[in-house]
Amino acid sequence: MINRRDFLKTGAGLGIIAGLGFLPYRLLANTDDDRIIITILSTNDMHSRIDPFPSNDKKYPNMGGMARRASLINSIRQEGNQVLVLDAGDIFQGTPYYNVYKGELELKLMNMIGYDASTLGNHEFDDGLENLKKQIPKANFPFICSNYDFSQTSLHQQTKPYEIFDKAGIKIGVYGLGIDPKGLISRKNYGDMVYIDPIEKAREMEQLLESKGCSIIIALSHLGHSYKSEKISDLKIAALTESTNLIIGGHTHTFLDRAVMVQNRKNKEVIVSQSGWGGINLGRTDLIFSKKFMQIVNAINTTKILKNQV
Repeated sequence: MINRRDFLKTGAGLGIIAGLGFLPYRLLANTDDDRIIITILSTNDMHSRIDPFPSNDKKYPNMGGMARRASLINSIRQEGNQVLVLDAGDIFQGTPYYNVYKGELELKLMNMIGYDASTLGNHEFDDGLENLKKQIPKANFPFICSNYDFSQTSLHQQTKPYEIFDKAGIKIGVYGLGIDPKGLISRKNYGDMVYIDPIEKAREMEQLLESKGCSIIIALSHLGHSYKSEKISDLKIAALTESTNLIIGGHTHTFLDRAVMVQNRKNKEVIVSQSGWGGINLGRTDLIFSKKFMQIVNAINTTKILKNQV
């Protein structure tokens, strides 16, 4: 557990303050009155890790666990910032909890923690669309999938292409990008779902969310952080878009000590984050927003410092 003072001290010491190509924070007068801090907490690839890893695990002994994560998130909420809790997919599959409950337990615990949204990972399809149709209504938060067209399937209208959250009068638009299912998910498990090019859809969502007055745009991505091949990834999405501020990624189980900064098509920096897997880490990005200038002026990002370790 770490308190706010230690968190900020450690973040600054690690050099995690990330310039976003916006106005320098030092230019703001009366910052306490002008600024709003929006804290984005994130997970990805939880893989049904409800309990901590066992004490004899070679890599992650006693790490993780949803009860510990809930306590950590609650302590962060007590800091008084505006908080949004997001997940980048692969909630399902990996422990006997999934084999028995098929995702119901995971979603109910996420409800108790207070998640605001998730996207779908490839393992959400492991028991087909009918299981997803059964489980999704048990979540008190939306599943956001912008580039999966479920209109010809039993999941029609069960997911959302985007969601807009209002935090202290600031509109935050969230869209979701899923990985190409071909060769990764059995065809019978996704049926007539249509996969849409994520670059095309990301640009469309940016324009839509900006037109609806969103000052902050976040992508929940299960594309993967990066690849040696030409396969589309979070880093490529960041470089090929114009208005996305933060990409919260999943799929590749990438542990990042700090976010990667990528210049987009307008030469502004995009924060690209991912928090490993198994609920070992909790990602945190503090977006410092100026009410005067109506934009992000700075950000602090860290993942490793919030590790759920005994």
